[in-house]
Amino acid sequence: MRIGVIALQGGFAEHIAAFSRLDIDALPVRLPSQLDGLDGIVIPGGESTAVNRLMREYGLVGPIRELAGQGLPVWGTCAGMVLLAGKASTPANGSLGLMDIEVERNALGRQVDSFESDLSIPTLGDRPFPGVFIRAPLIKTLGDGVEALCRLPNGAVVAASEANRLACSFHPELTDDLRFHEYFLTLSRGDAFTKSSY
Repeated sequence: MRIGVIALQGGFAEHIAAFSRLDIDALPVRLPSQLDGLDGIVIPGGESTAVNRLMREYGLVGPIRELAGQGLPVWGTCAGMVLLAGKASTPANGSLGLMDIEVERNALGRQVDSFESDLSIPTLGDRPFPGVFIRAPLIKTLGDGVEALCRLPNGAVVAASEANRLACSFHPELTDDLRFHEYFLTLSRGDAFTKSSY
């Protein structure tokens, strides 16, 4: 398998390292030609406005939309979730519009308000998942075809899936728990998720 990680800004190196721990070939993607032959695409956390601008400058928006429409799995984490959203507040510019969700940027505060929380994600098993939230967005509304994978105790949605698209407002790549990366790989393989020991 070959997973491409958009490597224009933000935490792409950490995602590549996580996939490498799973013996998956993960490649940095900066140009449309580097999208060829991939089994999945990850849009990492970072600064959503900067990543949006750079993706447009490098001509990645159209090809990623086309590949996702053809069924290629796409996963956005934190800023990547904002870029997948059909609608994003402040600013209202979901660059890809690949998920029927509305997202509020920086909903959980500024950098100084970053926090970690044990999350209940039934899809990944009974063991809590370590959620790392850094200037995190929240999903305000879900479309009819979107499944909420994780909510905070107050009911706010912080992870969701829709067909071959996956989004979370936290940073799985900053933890030692590889279950979210494994789950994304099941979308790429088209098989069932098997709960691992990670």
